[in-house]
Amino acid sequence: MQKIELMAPAGNFESLRAALDNGCDSVYFGVEQLNMRARASINFTLDDLEKISSLCKAKRVRTYLTLNTIIYDHDLSIVKTLIKRAKEADISAVIAMDQAVIQVARAEGMEVHISTQINITNIETLKFYALFADTVVLSRELSLRQVKHITALVEKDQIKGPSGHLIEIEIFGHGALCMAVSGKCFMSLHSHNSSANRGACKQNCRKKYTVIDQESGFEMELDNEYIMSPKDLCTIDFLDQVADAGIKVLKIEGRGRAPEYVAKVIKCYRDAIDSIYNGTYDKEKVISWMLELEKVYNRGFWNGYYLGQKLGEWSKEPGSHATQKKVYIGKGLHFFPKAKIGEFKIEAYDLTVGDTLLITGPTTGLKEITLDKMFVNDFDAKKAVKGDSITMKLDFRIRPSDKLYKIVKTEFAKA
Repeated sequence: MQKIELMAPAGNFESLRAALDNGCDSVYFGVEQLNMRARASINFTLDDLEKISSLCKAKRVRTYLTLNTIIYDHDLSIVKTLIKRAKEADISAVIAMDQAVIQVARAEGMEVHISTQINITNIETLKFYALFADTVVLSRELSLRQVKHITALVEKDQIKGPSGHLIEIEIFGHGALCMAVSGKCFMSLHSHNSSANRGACKQNCRKKYTVIDQESGFEMELDNEYIMSPKDLCTIDFLDQVADAGIKVLKIEGRGRAPEYVAKVIKCYRDAIDSIYNGTYDKEKVISWMLELEKVYNRGFWNGYYLGQKLGEWSKEPGSHATQKKVYIGKGLHFFPKAKIGEFKIEAYDLTVGDTLLITGPTTGLKEITLDKMFVNDFDAKKAVKGDSITMKLDFRIRPSDKLYKIVKTEFAKA
């Protein structure tokens, strides 16, 4: 059985390095605009493409440029420029939904992956897109039984893409879900003239609404106030069934998420995928991974439609249900390479020996450590406060662009 490719999101260089450091097989990212996270994440620039490609090649990680929005005539010159530069930077593939993007990418000789926005739900539609693409993302609304049926037909009928290899099937494995069919939503466009299908979703579905009968004026009593905000997808507790469905790529959602989210989720799924193939996947590990996943941003978890649920599971509160959060403490000042000591300036809140710390930066990526010992203003100390300069032993280099955070429990943490 071919091992599943673990595909990580990257909204900036911190998240990219976090993904690479935690074992992803591929990364997907947007450049400036024309991607479904144009507003939610910082996104990269054209000039970043070579660096992205270089960093990923060093780890033998594939790179996918996300260009999956609705495209208008005035966008076509941008599309051509983006794809040309991606080709020059040796980016592995383009993720697309619009036929114009597919056509331009194929003309440039680039590999194409079909976005979930196309909403592929059957083998005949897949055969059509196999004329242009080597990987297709199936609709999020399919069950694993339906997914397995499609992958079996790909094998049976030997459905191949332009590369001459069998079409690879990709599905979403973890992250935010939308009430719309495979992400195609028009609520934000109608209410704010800000199209979700152009990467500018205002997330109307995450808000609280009152439902009123227009004829009688009766206000309906709902047992869940957030009736359009689904919980986040999580497949780690039935990942063995996902693997058995014959998929080739598992996609983690989260280009708008912080680097600690990317690091934690990729590490958990890396461990889970590896354990399936070495025969150590079990209930105890699943419980451990779930506890780790709960620490970072989430709206609660459910299985999506993969196991056959007819209705969604809805979030009970707005925002994240994470059991932990990061609190900004200060910034990096200097690194002394011979002594392997990092110096930081404390700009907010207290810091105490024993705290769990995050150090993030565009080059550093994300590092999580436990503060075992520190010096405050050159003296051995147990606590530091705002205004102090601290030093600590580190086995990695820090930079002045790095930020220092500490991890604290939230109200969702179990006692």
